[in-house]
Amino acid sequence: MQRFTLRQLECLAAVGQGGSIAAAAEQLNLSASAITGALNELERILNTQLTIRRKAHGVSLTPSGKYVLEEAQGILQASSDLQEMANGAGTLLAGRVRVGCYSSLAPTVLPELLAEYSSRFNQVEVDFFAGTQQEIFHRLANGMLDLAFVYDFGLPEGIERTVLYTTEPNVLLPSDHELARAPKVSLAQLSKEPMILLDVPPSREHTEALFEAAGVSPWIRYRTADFEVTRSMVARGLGYAVLVQRPAADVSYEGLPLAVRSIHPVARKVRITMVRSLAVQPSKAATAMHSLALELYSTKPARSCL
Repeated sequence: MQRFTLRQLECLAAVGQGGSIAAAAEQLNLSASAITGALNELERILNTQLTIRRKAHGVSLTPSGKYVLEEAQGILQASSDLQEMANGAGTLLAGRVRVGCYSSLAPTVLPELLAEYSSRFNQVEVDFFAGTQQEIFHRLANGMLDLAFVYDFGLPEGIERTVLYTTEPNVLLPSDHELARAPKVSLAQLSKEPMILLDVPPSREHTEALFEAAGVSPWIRYRTADFEVTRSMVARGLGYAVLVQRPAADVSYEGLPLAVRSIHPVARKVRITMVRSLAVQPSKAATAMHSLALELYSTKPARSCL
């Protein structure tokens, strides 16, 4: 019986990630005709259609193609682990690990984690991606990330989650704002004040849920998609913001002072969570990253926006 090859599975995985023959060819450093031939042969061997190819719309996977891709990713990862173990005689961790992180969370989590990981496993190549949680979930599902760090909010199915720590959202005010005189601020007090909303999911949904639970509606004057822009606008007196992450210094990017106050009554806490796809077998390098994150963060006390 004729069997499929690892190269054919690599071509299918590259097409699934890139969405086109051209992207797969560039990724694998092969010709477009070689990619097409590998896909055709794989479909013939498996006796099923794996892809739908349209010149103007790239390549999409059929339901069978998605199933085969999930299985292929596990086979390819196992093959990579075997080669790494053979090259290092089973004693040296090598290979590659790809980490994702929600953008506003990235400055808090990634630098310490990547620095410590590189110190311990300097033979492993580490790539990271910071973006929206939707982008991260898409990349996890397509095998483009090994694990990621997100807010435990709106997680899709097929995701393994490990809560690392919890934090509380705070109110960010201009330093000379009248409400900054008190140690705590209620959302009711803020309802008539102009708000600068970090309009990126899940931050937007979490903020909306806070006000809904308090029974008040915010006056949203500005919307931004950037954490530091939000802080800078608050420092300039354009409004207040509700944020989860808090840098070590309460100053804006321009160096202007900010006032950070707790929400009273205590606001809904946010869980910082490590996630990975249940459909992808983790590599040894990814497992080591998972263990290190638990070591660094799960033993620390709950943080207050730090």
